[in-house]
Amino acid sequence: MLEFSLFSLKANPFEDGLRFLRALIASPQGVGAVAPSSPSLARAVAAQVDPTQPGPVLELGPGTGALTRGILARGISQERLTVIESDSELAKSITAQFARVHVINGDAFDLERVLGKHYTEPFAATISGIPLLNHQPARRRALLDAAFERMAPGAPFIQFSYGLHSPVLPSAGITVNMSAFVWCPSSDNIGTGLGGCTTPPPK
Repeated sequence: MLEFSLFSLKANPFEDGLRFLRALIASPQGVGAVAPSSPSLARAVAAQVDPTQPGPVLELGPGTGALTRGILARGISQERLTVIESDSELAKSITAQFARVHVINGDAFDLERVLGKHYTEPFAATISGIPLLNHQPARRRALLDAAFERMAPGAPFIQFSYGLHSPVLPSAGITVNMSAFVWCPSSDNIGTGLGGCTTPPPK
């Protein structure tokens, strides 16, 4: 049976809001909204992860931990989850909230260097909270290509977006679909699409 601490899954909206605001001021390009992700969005994202699939799970850009809570509530144990957060203060906050999650303070766009040789097992899923639309198309593509190199065949790359279309055009062998639509992704009540990219199944 998978276990996780109920205490660690409790959000503090006021503290999350302050951390989010500091990160937004420090790096507007790295923050894609005006408020932390909502529980509804977190549940919609986490629903795309199959907890019965073996292997570690990767989260890119956890921010204040809203999606992280959803992933853990889905049944992914903290020990299975690795998160990469570029903002040092947010990374410290994630570490404080989730003691057994593997937290890396680094740039997800430099995924190969950040993960290095210490993470060799293919990821069963990758969840991205990075605002891809804030970055150039080539940079988005490079991130996905690097992620797929680290993922198991058939594993999903789950990206939520405030755009109506996928932020990255699929390359050969990759399928893209909108898995959910959330009307209240954060406190600003703006709708968002949830896109899922899937690696090719084993031949």
